[in-house]
Amino acid sequence: MNQSESEYDGIAEAYRDSKQLSFRKYIEEYTFFEILGDVRGATVLDLACGEGFYTRKIKQAGAAEVTGVDLSAEMIKLAEEEERIRPLGCKYLNRDVAQLNMAESVDVVVAMYLLNYAGTKEELLNFVQVAYNRLQLGGRFIGFNDNVQHVPRGTISFAQYGFDKVCTPSPQEGDVISYQMINEDGTRFEFKNYFLKPETYQWAFQKAGFSNFQWVGPFIHPSQQHNSFWDAFMSHPPLIGFSASKQG
Repeated sequence: MNQSESEYDGIAEAYRDSKQLSFRKYIEEYTFFEILGDVRGATVLDLACGEGFYTRKIKQAGAAEVTGVDLSAEMIKLAEEEERIRPLGCKYLNRDVAQLNMAESVDVVVAMYLLNYAGTKEELLNFVQVAYNRLQLGGRFIGFNDNVQHVPRGTISFAQYGFDKVCTPSPQEGDVISYQMINEDGTRFEFKNYFLKPETYQWAFQKAGFSNFQWVGPFIHPSQQHNSFWDAFMSHPPLIGFSASKQG
């Protein structure tokens, strides 16, 4: 994985706090659960779970078992602290997803912003293969990703939503996409994603064995559909969901 453990250890709390930004709730979270659907009684593996934000929400949605995995020890520490304070029964593992080897298979694998840390097609395939290998037949792999179909052209700013996305005008495979975040309290931090072409994603999912890979959304919460504040975000969406199935 290109993003080092120490980088996320240093921004763990600020990254956690960024989950309070309004786009997270009205677009990211709403889209995610629209894709996820009914998980009551399901077993779920949350790859790159961070501080467990979605791990907990999936459990609260009725999943039988949810296990979160993250490279950052500080992120896992925050997740485990939250589990101690408000126990839901979530489990957490401090592991590198790229080398994850677990015996158990699950109904759903979730990856919120994992795949965009792959800087090469081989790294992307490895992430996708890990997800495929963990799934039962008929299982689903869903998540969120940097929107590689909509590259910002330099004239688009997402600052009003709490972040900016910066990359070269015509990125090539492996080029850096920098996310510069601004939390509601003014705290700033940044992290790097990597650009891979949409067809590279198609290739990786097909090569790993998935069927029905598709980009999905983003969608906006019904309460915000007539709010012009979201026009710039939705006309050039910087983020997007995805879904794929492991067919028998």
